[in-house]
Amino acid sequence: MSRRVSIVVGLAATLVAGAAMAREVVPFSEGAAGSVVISVSQRKLYLVNGDGTAIRYPVAVGKPGKQWFGTATIDGKYVAPAWSPPWEVKRDNPRLPDVIAGGSPHNPMGAAAMTLAGGQYAIHGTNRPSSIGTWASYGCIRMYNQDVVDLYQRVDVGTPVYMTH
Repeated sequence: MSRRVSIVVGLAATLVAGAAMAREVVPFSEGAAGSVVISVSQRKLYLVNGDGTAIRYPVAVGKPGKQWFGTATIDGKYVAPAWSPPWEVKRDNPRLPDVIAGGSPHNPMGAAAMTLAGGQYAIHGTNRPSSIGTWASYGCIRMYNQDVVDLYQRVDVGTPVYMTH
């Protein structure tokens, strides 16, 4: 087992211990097996199983005017990543530091992140679990930390991501 896999498995066990799972398997017929479909209006992320079901996760999505729609792919996977605020976030919050270390309680990326090709967006955990189910971000998709660790283990770099209304 690689060191990275060991870290993720250990992190998942820590996060899952005593935490209620927000995800569930539901009927779902959109998308190809293994793809990720995010419904902005529902504030849900679906990992398509390919058997007429998907794993559904509650998420926070972009605020009105900060949302994006279309197709992307996962182009990177990171455990406890550092965060550098994008220019728009820094413009609106100039007191933010240029970098917040991974693992810091002030780091909004949470336990893990999967970056999306073509922009400054990611699917990531959160240090603000109360934001899940809302329109809260600048376009990123926030998940409960235990759910982002679960998704991280199930997807690969290259996984297609579809952002729908």
